[in-house]
Amino acid sequence: MKNNQGFLRSIMVSALILLIWMIYMEYNMQWDLFRENWFMSLTMVFGSFIAGASSEGGGAVAFPVMTLIYEISPPVARNFSLAIQSIGMTTASYIILRNNYPVEWRYLVPVSIGGAVGIVIGTLFLVPLVSAPYVKMLFVTFWLSFGIVLFYINQISKREVADRLAVLPSRENLLLGVIGMAGGGLSALLGSGIDIFSFSYVTMRYHLSEKVATPTSVLIMAINSIIGFFLHNLILNDFGNDEFNYWLVSIPVVVIGAPLGARFISSRTRKFVADFLYLIIVAQFTGAWLIIRPTGMLLFFTLLVFLFGLGLFFVFSKKNRP
Repeated sequence: MKNNQGFLRSIMVSALILLIWMIYMEYNMQWDLFRENWFMSLTMVFGSFIAGASSEGGGAVAFPVMTLIYEISPPVARNFSLAIQSIGMTTASYIILRNNYPVEWRYLVPVSIGGAVGIVIGTLFLVPLVSAPYVKMLFVTFWLSFGIVLFYINQISKREVADRLAVLPSRENLLLGVIGMAGGGLSALLGSGIDIFSFSYVTMRYHLSEKVATPTSVLIMAINSIIGFFLHNLILNDFGNDEFNYWLVSIPVVVIGAPLGARFISSRTRKFVADFLYLIIVAQFTGAWLIIRPTGMLLFFTLLVFLFGLGLFFVFSKKNRP
């Protein structure tokens, strides 16, 4: 009964956001945007649900779909991903907190602090150095390697999991801050990344249950998205009309889809959560490979990223709980 009451209050928050959005759309006569940009509304039906239900933000769906299928430039896709996650994942975060879904604050805080630093540094210094095809293959290949390692240790090694973390020593908190910085750098490039990067670290190193790490990663990505959105919109002023229009037609979808995703996954088993994540990762990589068909240096880069990811995540998985 208590959870149902919390969910109803969360629906009221979504309704308030929708009301504000409708007033804006009506006042500015922006309804025609759906005629040209309907494909983004459709994309975010799936993206927002996955954002609430998994350790990957809505940008994990939006970025590859926008760049690979619709050939939208990575900067526009990144800006849109950060903007829409600042709405959808924040709404999902409210659902998570209001209904007391399990969250592990002992890794959320240091990762979020490191992520704030990482997304600023990444946006200012890393983004100009990486070309679009390499960004796309980096995104899907790195997470493919993580999915393979997670599948291996879950299905082959039969790892034991913990529902909570012990009090972490200073060195571990520092490492989590570094993980957050690296994840923030990925978010600066791709519009998402800190969520699944920190998720992969804590599930591998500390054996934290996917059931706990998933809602925690939603909160982390919400915080990082808000920072990134304001960075591009208010400081760099590179948030253009295209991503703004995509954002407007997606808001009514994500304020419903992301909370529903969070609600849906809360009642599922740990195995279901993991299997759901495998499916998303494999679908992303397969789609990118079929569309880009990397050759030459890009193929070599993809192979290096894959091997590096395998090695990195296997190292994570061999660590004992602190």
